[in-house]
Amino acid sequence: MNVAIFGASGMVGQGALRACLGDSEVQSVVSVLRTASGQRHEKLREIVHQDFLDFTPIENGLKNIDACLYCLGVTSSGKSEDEYTRVTYGYTIAAATTLLKLNPAMSFIFISGTGADSTARGRVMWARVKGKTENGLLAMPYRAVYAFRPAMIQPLDGIESKTPSYRLLYGYTGPLLTLMRRFLPQFVTSTDELGRAMVAAARRGTEKRVVEANQIRGLLAFFHN
Repeated sequence: MNVAIFGASGMVGQGALRACLGDSEVQSVVSVLRTASGQRHEKLREIVHQDFLDFTPIENGLKNIDACLYCLGVTSSGKSEDEYTRVTYGYTIAAATTLLKLNPAMSFIFISGTGADSTARGRVMWARVKGKTENGLLAMPYRAVYAFRPAMIQPLDGIESKTPSYRLLYGYTGPLLTLMRRFLPQFVTSTDELGRAMVAAARRGTEKRVVEANQIRGLLAFFHN
């Protein structure tokens, strides 16, 4: 399986990349980034690209893809709805439209969030935009589209959030999150679990097109080390 990852430098994307590189059934990974990571691996090829509303210049590098793990995202804190929509909806649909043209038989997995508003008309701005994005993707004629809705995500394996306030929060709450992940998995998912579940869904599929937080761990049995 050949995989494309968008947002591999972020917290969730790092978990997805680790899962792909560790899965024996993933032959290659194309990572689309704004800045080269410097990471080297025999499976990994990075494409540095700046305009995430227009992927035309890099189309040749996005062919022959079997699955996309779309992990690119930003916090809505401090952003207007237009700013948040540009990244969350605009970038995602631009990438999905290009990939659909090049690889219509692939699967597309989008990291959304618990509470995403499928009506896209609710009062909570981020939830409306996430719901609008989910709806746009689910309407596309891919082989399969899945929207993952994790709740709290615990970074593991040295992975850190790019958001300073989140890094501070995770530093203080790490032991608590570990306990919650063990006893309340519907509320806490680790970057490792989320990454492996995405790979498993890309390879095997899942009955639910919208995968809620309490359903993510159930996919892990189908991850191949």
